[in-house]
Amino acid sequence: MDLRQLGYFVAVADAKSFTRAAIALNLVQSTLSHQIALLEADLGQRLLVRTGRGATPTEAGAALLTHARAMLSSARKARDELRDLHGNPSGRLAVGLPSQVALSMAAPMVAKMRQRLPRAIVSISEGLSLHLRELLIQGRLDVALLYDPPPSPQLSYRTLTRESFLLVGPASAPALPKRVSLAALASYPMVLPGRSNAMRSQVDSALAARGIELNIVAEAGVVLTLLKLVSEGLGYTAAPASMLLHGGNRLRLQTAQIGPPAIRNRLVLATPKARPDTRLLREFLAIVQELYPVESGREGGAAAATMRGATRSGGTRPGATRSGATRSGATRS
Repeated sequence: MDLRQLGYFVAVADAKSFTRAAIALNLVQSTLSHQIALLEADLGQRLLVRTGRGATPTEAGAALLTHARAMLSSARKARDELRDLHGNPSGRLAVGLPSQVALSMAAPMVAKMRQRLPRAIVSISEGLSLHLRELLIQGRLDVALLYDPPPSPQLSYRTLTRESFLLVGPASAPALPKRVSLAALASYPMVLPGRSNAMRSQVDSALAARGIELNIVAEAGVVLTLLKLVSEGLGYTAAPASMLLHGGNRLRLQTAQIGPPAIRNRLVLATPKARPDTRLLREFLAIVQELYPVESGREGGAAAATMRGATRSGGTRPGATRSGATRSGATRS
C-alpha cells in the first residue's frame, strides 16, 4: 500500500468530505478522487461512499482506517528517529492543550522549543480534554495536557498540578464571604461549561455525592465568555483561580473560596505508552517540567504563580471580599 494514498484516505475520512480534504491537502479534488480510486483498486474494496453530506467510510474503510493511522504513525516515528541523529533535528510535534492552558502556556512552550530546537515545529491543537485524549489514543497527537482524564491502558499520566475551585461573581453583586460551603452554591444562579467539560464534571461529581443540585441559568464552553457573562451580572461560576488569568483581571469580578471540602481539578501530562522517545518529545517534556516544577510544592503550578503575580499588581484576587451582605449558607472565616 502507498503511504501517500493512505494519508489521503485518512484525510477524507477525518474531514468527512472530498472537498474539505482536498482544500486541507492543497490538492485538486479530481486528483484526490483518483488517488483514492487507485487505493480501492489495489485493495479490491470500496472504502468510501459519497453522500449528500460528504463522504463516509464503508465497513472495509472503517477497518482500514485504524490500520492506516497506525501505519502513518509508524512512518512518522521512523522519520523522527532518523532526524534525531541530526544535531539540530527538525520535525513536527503535535501537542494537545485545553483552551485555558493554551492561553497562558502555549507561548512559553513554543518559545522554549524554538530556543532549543529552532528547526522543529510545535503544532498545537486546542479542545476539551476528553477530545484531546481520544486524539492521543488515535495517534493524532504526540503529547497532551489534560484535565482529570479517565484512565487508559494506552496512555501514561503524570500529574503536573492541582487547583482549588473558587466561586466567581460579579463585583456589582453583594459582597461574597471569604468562604462558601458546597451546600450554599445551590443558592447562586450558576453559569458553567457544558457537561462534556472536565471542569464541569469536577463540580457535578463533588455536588452529586452530597445531593446538592445547582441552579444553572446558562452554559458556555469558552473561558472568556463565562467570565464575561459573570461580570455582566448574569450569574456566578465555579472555576480554578488560573482561569481568571484569561481576561479575568480586566473584568469586574469578586471571588470566594469553596469548601471545605474543596473542589480540585488535576492537570496531567499524557503520553502514549507505545510512542518512541524522540528528541523532540524529550525536549518538550523537559520544558513542561520546567513550567510545572514538582519541587515547588505550591498548588496551581506555573499558572498559579502567574496568578499570584497578577494579584500583587492589582488584578482580581482569589478570596477577595468587600463589605456587604452574605448569602444564606455561606460562611466567613
